[in-house]
This record gives sequence, C-alpha cells and structure tokens, in this order.
Amino acid sequence: MTGACHITALAMMAALLAACASPPRVAAPQAAPPAPPVRAGASADPYDWHVLLVAPFGSLLKDIPLALHEVLLFRDEARGAAADDAECYTAATAPDFMGVTPHEYLLCFQHDRLSRIEASLHLPAARAAQTFAEGCAAWLKNAAARPAAQGAATCEGSDGDVHFSGRLAEEPDRSAASLSITLGIADRQ
Repeated sequence: MTGACHITALAMMAALLAACASPPRVAAPQAAPPAPPVRAGASADPYDWHVLLVAPFGSLLKDIPLALHEVLLFRDEARGAAADDAECYTAATAPDFMGVTPHEYLLCFQHDRLSRIEASLHLPAARAAQTFAEGCAAWLKNAAARPAAQGAATCEGSDGDVHFSGRLAEEPDRSAASLSITLGIADRQ
C-alpha cells in the first residue's frame, strides 16, 4: 500500500504543479453595444422639436439609446402633483435644438416609461423674441386641430400624440433669454 500511496501523492503534486503552471482562465469582458446616435440635426427645419424625441413616448427606461443620469428635481407647488411623481434623468449628450445644445435636457419617466421631455436653451436677447415667434409659427403649422395657444412668450399645441408647450423668459442679466419646451403625451395634458 505504501507504493500506491506514494504514486497517489506524486499524482496530486503533479496536478498541483500543472495547475500553477497554466494561466487562469478568465472570460473576456463583453463590450456594451454602442448606443444608437442621437437624432440631432435629423431635420432641415431648425425649429423642429421632433429632434428632442430620442425615443417614442412610452418607451422603457432601459431602452433609451442615451447614457442617462438620474437627477433630483425640486418643484414648486404651482407645477402640480402630476409632475412630482416622475423620475427624471439627464442625458450625457443632448440633441441640438434651434441650432443650440440645450443647457438642460431631461427625460422623465412614470412607471419606467418615457412620459415627458423638458429642454431649456439660451438665446441671444436681441433675437430671442423673433426666434421664438418663428419657432412657434413652425410648431403650430403642424399642430393638430386641438386647441393651441400662441402669445409673445407662450406657445402650446399638439402634433399627433405629442403635446408641446414652449415658454420664453428673459434671463436676469438681460443678455439672453431662456427658451423652455416641454413635450408630453397629448391626452395627458
């Protein structure tokens, strides 16, 4: 039996040495699939707000083709409770709108489904009112037969299943104006 134990011990030592000599097997990391490109510049019309829609409303959060980061929003009571239950995310890249990259671009989700998009951008004060009026005219040209509103600083309407609401506000230093646009599902507005 001593010979059998000796052979078994030698076989175990050989197996240990072989294990030490061979490199460990590690699975190669799998690269994440590239995100589809943002539809920036997809339209020849610089006023086309459709470029802000990177996915259809109702799309699942996990299916959005952008890198998103959750943001904490503080809302005043005037906005209403409906906006407060949405979880909003900012995108690492935002599509250009009206020839400008928005300084704020939020995708908001209710029950993990895209329900609202908010974008804000700065416009030079000297042309802000004219740019907003031209943009509003373009938006209302395609608007459905639903009630729409147009004013010096407000533009609202519906285009298909999407409700749009644009607002122009003067910046405190008066060197620029802030254009805010909110897109949502038309029947929820």
